[in-house]
Amino acid sequence: MARRGGGGCCPSMDLMRSEAMQLVQVIIPAESAHLTVSYLGDLGLLQFKDLNAEKSPFQRTYAAQIKRCSEMARKLRFFKEQMSKADISASPTQLNETHLEFDDLEIKLGELEAELTEVNANNEKLQRTYNELLEYNTVLQKAGEFFYSAQRSAAAQQREIEANQSGQTSLESPLLEQEMSTDPSKQVKLGSLSGLVPKEKAMAFERILFRATRGNIFLRQEPIDEPVTDPVSGEKVAKNAFVIFYSGERAKAKILKICDAFNANRYPFPEDVNKQLHAVQEVSGRISELKATIDMGLAHRDSILKSIASDFEQWNHLAKREKAIYHTLNMLSVDVTKKCLVAEGWSPVFASIQIQDALQRATIDSKSQVGSIFQVLNTKESPPTYFQTNKFTSSFQEIVDAYGVAKYQEANPGVFTIVTFPFLFAVMFGDWGHGICLLLATLYLIIREKKLASQKLDDIMEMMFGGRYVILMMSLFSIYTGLIYNEFFSVPFELFGKSAYACRDPSCRDSTTDGLVKVRGTYPFGVDPVWHGSRSELPFLNSLKMKMSILLGVAQMNLGIVMSYFNAKFFRNSLNVWYQFIPQLIFLNSLFGYLSLLIIVKWCTGSKADLYHVMIYMFLSPTDDLGENQLFSGQKTVQLVLLLLALVSVPWMLIPKPILLKKQHERRHQGHQYAMLQGADESVGAELGEHHDESHDHEEFEFSEVFVHQLIHTIEFVLGAVSNTASYLRLWALSLAHSELSTVFYEKVLMLTWRMNSIPVFIAGVIVFIFATIGVLLVMETLSAFLHALRLHWVEFQNKFYEGDGYKFAPFSFALIREEED
Repeated sequence: MARRGGGGCCPSMDLMRSEAMQLVQVIIPAESAHLTVSYLGDLGLLQFKDLNAEKSPFQRTYAAQIKRCSEMARKLRFFKEQMSKADISASPTQLNETHLEFDDLEIKLGELEAELTEVNANNEKLQRTYNELLEYNTVLQKAGEFFYSAQRSAAAQQREIEANQSGQTSLESPLLEQEMSTDPSKQVKLGSLSGLVPKEKAMAFERILFRATRGNIFLRQEPIDEPVTDPVSGEKVAKNAFVIFYSGERAKAKILKICDAFNANRYPFPEDVNKQLHAVQEVSGRISELKATIDMGLAHRDSILKSIASDFEQWNHLAKREKAIYHTLNMLSVDVTKKCLVAEGWSPVFASIQIQDALQRATIDSKSQVGSIFQVLNTKESPPTYFQTNKFTSSFQEIVDAYGVAKYQEANPGVFTIVTFPFLFAVMFGDWGHGICLLLATLYLIIREKKLASQKLDDIMEMMFGGRYVILMMSLFSIYTGLIYNEFFSVPFELFGKSAYACRDPSCRDSTTDGLVKVRGTYPFGVDPVWHGSRSELPFLNSLKMKMSILLGVAQMNLGIVMSYFNAKFFRNSLNVWYQFIPQLIFLNSLFGYLSLLIIVKWCTGSKADLYHVMIYMFLSPTDDLGENQLFSGQKTVQLVLLLLALVSVPWMLIPKPILLKKQHERRHQGHQYAMLQGADESVGAELGEHHDESHDHEEFEFSEVFVHQLIHTIEFVLGAVSNTASYLRLWALSLAHSELSTVFYEKVLMLTWRMNSIPVFIAGVIVFIFATIGVLLVMETLSAFLHALRLHWVEFQNKFYEGDGYKFAPFSFALIREEED
């Protein structure tokens, strides 16, 4: 049955168990179907099931409407691109200000697209003509300079030829020049071409021209001072102006092909000076006219885009809303009479009244004569998992969901993660100076959360902003553990009173406690500051943090096993209580619970017993005397009992459960075997027999498979009890690493430069210390401790009780659609 757990009209707001869910069926009249789905989308408490999964998207009822919505979305994307190019942003509007109909919006968008497309096409043509005229104007100026300089050099050469006429020709002169100088009747008129060629292609352009015409051309090039806008591509390109003189039509044809291949734009250049001046004036006038026309066209386009921008968000929301509605309607099955639609889906039990109210409002607003029918269905399907979270608890729940979504109504580790995750992080990160730095950064994110939520953030900032409350808890617990460790950037302070010890020798560097004298009561909170800097600091803190890691690990693993008990009781699985919870609890605490007890007794009594020796010889020689390692009377007997319990708990976990499961299966199916003997009609009996065989095959019990599964589970727990306990030693290792790195940066960077008595060196040391602290301790160490705390929760804690094989409740909700867009 789907309806497990408590009901009621209000949400439970209980993170320990997911909300009670129900499978509902809604029969909706066709005339009110659109409005009904719209109201349910506003409510956001119903997850529709796809009742047309066997149909392709094109075979569904509302495929044509979805196509129309997609076309509208394309037009809106086109408008957004145009607004982005024109640097016009969409105006934020209230989404419920206007009530534009879907059909009217479709017509309006079509008209605006046609108008905008026409304006853009005209502007592109005008802009291309304008760019061509600019290039033409540049060619006229440069070619005019060519001709003017050529005329002067020609006049000078003519004077030189007249003065030195000797009737002899030079072998170095080109053949064309020799014939023209010896026989004026053979002189031919040279043609010319002028234009612009990209500067990067100028050398290759000249080389190809020379080879194609075998040197029978005259080419003059000169770079243009500023890049010009290419008429074809519309991009700024550095170009060279050129003039080519040639002889013959064949040469001209070759030159034209080469110009086309090199994207060289050609422009006519009149040889007559008067025509040149007239051309320059005409081009300048046309440029001015086109500039004014283009400006008017751009102003018209901007006015269209501004009118679009004022309503863009409203239209975009309406188009996406309509598309989502029709997608949902395609998931509904159509009645044979095509007068109503049938919907099925999951909803929280508390939402029944709200859903029925939405159905009633849709019926009234659509003026339908027939109301919708709402009914709860019985099913054996596994319902989706729905936890109601807020902005504080959602990030912690995401940590759990990243491992796996909770099975329907199983115990949720997210409740404990709110406290245990930041605490285990802080055990590894403990330094109240670093914790304050994290707290300040987090407070900035929290104070400005409304402004930051509306901004587009990069991936790293978005991740930090989403987990701002996780970081807040991590920073607070880091300050707490830092006060316990008495470390502020590795520096101890006597915050809670004077140290309990004083030094006998002035150096205060003795490696044992013999060098310290207890002069007052125990330091009231945390580690006594006198330990820092002494030779015995590392052995003392190592012993403290290692034992503390074991205590924390055993406590959290016991919590996980206890949660498996609550899961078994909730799902009424007595086998898991007697043959999983109890033997697991006994096995873990017979070994590592006992070790935790020895640690506490040793701390309280001040004994010098070797706990490693005690635990090793508890297995190797359980009957030997403990000698100086005995911590309390009767310890040997206790160890023998605990060892026996640990050995008994292994077969306790392994053997009874598969046997009892087999007996339960046989007892459940015993009635089916007798029912088959009472069939009066042979055909009916055959049908029932087929059905029985199918169901029997479907629920066939394989004892060997179940036993192997239980064997794997038992071995995994026994070995995991050892490896998981050892895994918690990472709390000690990372805490030690963080403390030592902080000490190195403080003593070897900051204090070392201070003792040099040089202000520039000290300033450099401060800069290095700040960057090292931020880069290594506040970024890398934070990430490292975060990942290790994540592993301890996912593996060591959650595998004791958490299956995580469920799936999230994903209701049809316009609010969720808007969040995904943002």
